[in-house]
Order: sequence, then structure tokens, then C-alpha cells
Amino acid sequence: MNWTIAGPEIFYFAASLWFLLLSFAPPRKPAADRAHRREYLTAIFLASVGILVCLASIHAQGWLFIRAYSVDVFSQVFKTLLSLGLFLIVSICGHMTDIDDRRHNEFYFLLFVCTLALMLLVSADSLLSIYLSLELSSYSLYILVALRKKQSLGLEAGIKYFLIGSFASAVMLFGMALLYSSSGAAYLPAMAKVLPAMIAHPAVIIGLLFTLSGFFFKLAVFPFHFWAPDTYQGASNQVAAYIATASKVAAIAVIMRVLAFAGHGSAYLVHVLVFLSVVSMTLGNLAAIVQKDIKRLLAFSTIAHSGYVLIGILVLDPAGYSAAIFYALALLAMKFTAFMVVVELAPDGRNLQIEELAGLHKRSPIMALALLVALFSLAGIPPTIGFTGKFLIFTAAIQKGYVWLVIIAMINVVISLYYYLLVIKAAYLLEPAEALPPLVVSFPKKLLAGLSIAAIVVVGFCPYWLIQVAQAAAQPLSLWR
Repeated sequence: MNWTIAGPEIFYFAASLWFLLLSFAPPRKPAADRAHRREYLTAIFLASVGILVCLASIHAQGWLFIRAYSVDVFSQVFKTLLSLGLFLIVSICGHMTDIDDRRHNEFYFLLFVCTLALMLLVSADSLLSIYLSLELSSYSLYILVALRKKQSLGLEAGIKYFLIGSFASAVMLFGMALLYSSSGAAYLPAMAKVLPAMIAHPAVIIGLLFTLSGFFFKLAVFPFHFWAPDTYQGASNQVAAYIATASKVAAIAVIMRVLAFAGHGSAYLVHVLVFLSVVSMTLGNLAAIVQKDIKRLLAFSTIAHSGYVLIGILVLDPAGYSAAIFYALALLAMKFTAFMVVVELAPDGRNLQIEELAGLHKRSPIMALALLVALFSLAGIPPTIGFTGKFLIFTAAIQKGYVWLVIIAMINVVISLYYYLLVIKAAYLLEPAEALPPLVVSFPKKLLAGLSIAAIVVVGFCPYWLIQVAQAAAQPLSLWR
């Protein structure tokens, strides 16, 4: 086996091991602030190096573990996105007041382990490796959610997340058993040669849908979405940001990888995906309208966006796959920017209410602008990356004849614009009940906010290069047809 192609995985394993060893060390003499600063700088340094390692291995190709683990441009692009997502989340962890001071090393350990597991997931090429990778990432997130200082919120959210995740995992495992018994193969390439001819068989359809259930849970697709609002609200702001970004990127990748080998030729499967897409979009947008907590609003927004992503995936052709890959990048940028503002506005780690945004444009113009651009992009307003992503997805669907599905999606986009405007109205038009001091934002955070705004707008204007990257990443999926 050529272990050099597993450079990102080896690096993130070593980085997580480093934080694990640090967590075993006895408390040190220096002040807590100095110790936390050292842990933060270590984490952001390792996350930065991780991006470079992933970029250096972007063209790596090959197999590991008797072809149970595939390395190709598809997996390497998603690993780069995951490394970028980890770096962005670590960058807003400089002042974590909602995680116990004694648990910061464990926090970073679980964050790096979860990223490693998600990287393993996007390359997994067998049912067993997919299941183990998914479980490793899920259990890391369960613990991260429960680490919040406010035990009544963190533990309750962690338990709900765990219970629903365990149910989805059991359903997925049963589906994998059905696929294995029907095809006699546990490797995706081997199944790709057998299942398309058996796709109309009830056991294959049920097995495939049950298998996808575990990934739908990760993406917060109806009916596996119930955990999202409570988990976002109960988790610390940084953990909620990670779940909304990196976790969703990996879920999109694994759903595409599984559907690429067995999804073609089944009208039943497409009909189910269309139904899940429509319900997820509609339910997520309608439920978000009445939310007062920003994290709950973003959670229901995530459910709605999972429906948009499914439109690109259910097309089951290279155009749809590349559109979904581009949209994964868009979600990473948009959701991170929104959560960055939440973290800055709630330095004590509390849950932020929409009404608390009043006067934000005066307290911190850069953060208000970042929130404005992120929400406009989530709503699909041009010229933002969110508009471009939706345009690519809707175009791919129309070319396949799903005009009515695109019409429903566009209606949902209009609905979503209403509650995004409510948040923007609070930030720009409402005045606080009492005068509030200016929001103190450090220069690195202002720079990060400026870069996020520029990325969202510039990529919306000039998306050609990233579209090419998405098309190149989608090519390995089309080879399985």
C-alpha cells in the first residue's frame, strides 16, 4: 500500500494524538488565560498546516486496505474543504467561555478526531469503512455537544442527538445488511456492477434508502432532522458552527458517493428523493419564520438547504454532482460567516436572540455587513456564492426535466427571504432598548470577516475556477455509471 496518499489522514491523526497527550498532562502553573492562548495557537497552527497538507495531496490517487479506501480527486477536494472548515472553526475559538477551562485540550482533540473521521468517510469505499467512519464522527460530535458548561442545555442536547443518531445508525446498518445480502458484495465498486440490474428489486430499494438514512441524519434531511434545532441551541456556539459547516460538507460527499454506484435506473428512488427534498425545503423554511433564537433559525435554515442540495444530487448526472459540490463550498462559507457573527456578539457563550441584534450596524459595522452578506447569500440574492450555487443546481434539474421541482424550490427561496430579512431588519433598522457600547472586535476577526465577505461576493461574481474544480471532483462519480 502506498501510504503517502493518506497524508491528510496521517497528519490529522497525529494532531489529534498530540491534543490527547496534552489532555493527560497535569495542570500547569501559568495563568489559565496563558494556557488557553497556547492551546488555541497550537490548534490554529495545526489546522493551518492541515490545509497545506490537503492541498499538497489534492492530485493523489490510489487505494488502501484492499481497496476499501479510495483516494481520488473527489475525496481530496472534500478533504480540502473539511480542513478549511476546521481552520475556520478553530479561528473563532480564541475565547471559549462556554467550554470548561479544564476541557479545552479535549475539545480540540475531539474536533480534530471528528475532522479525521469525516475525511475517512469521504474516501470510504466499503460498507464497513463507511459505517465505522460515520460512527467515529458522530460520537465525537455527541461528546462535543455535551461539553457545554450549561449542563442543562448541553447534556439534554447531547442526549437527544445521541438517541436520534443511534436510531438512524441502526436503520442504516439494517439497510447495509440488505444491500450486502442482495448483491453479495461489500465494496461500492463491486456493487456498482451488480445493483443497477437489480435496482427495481424491493430489497435493494429499501436497503439503499435505509443506508442513506444515516447520511440523511448527518445532513438534517426530513425525517431525520428533529435533532438539529435542539442540538444547535444546546451546543456551544463554536460546536454548532462546526456541525453546520464541516459535518454537512462530509454528508453531501458520502450521499453522492453512495448514490453514484447504485442510484441510476430507479424511478422509485428518485421519487423518494424528490419527496424528501420538497418536504425538507418547505418544513425548514416555514419553521424558521417563527424562531426567536438565531441558532434555532440557522438550524431550520440548514434543513431547508439540505432540500436544495438533494435537488442537485437526485439529478444523478455530472452536472448535478458538480452543482452539489459547489453548493457544499457555498454552505461552508455562508454558515461560517453567520456563526462568526453569533460568536462575536455573544462572547459569554450565551444563546443569542434576534432582538439582541438591534443596533449592530452602529456597534460593529463590519460584523453587521458580514451578517448581511451571509444571510443574503443564504437567501440566494445575486451576486453572491449562494445565488450561484442555487443557479447551478436549478439549471441541472431543469435540464433533466424537473421544472416543477425547481418552481417549488424557488417558492421556498422567496419564503426564506422573509425570515432572513427579519434578522437583517433587527441588525440595521431596530434600536436597542438601552444604549450599548461599541462591540470590540480584534483586528484578526475584522480581517476574517472582511475575507469572508470578499469570498462570498467575489466567488458569486467570478465562480468559473471553482466550478471547474467542482466538475473535476465530480468526474470520478460519473465513471461508475
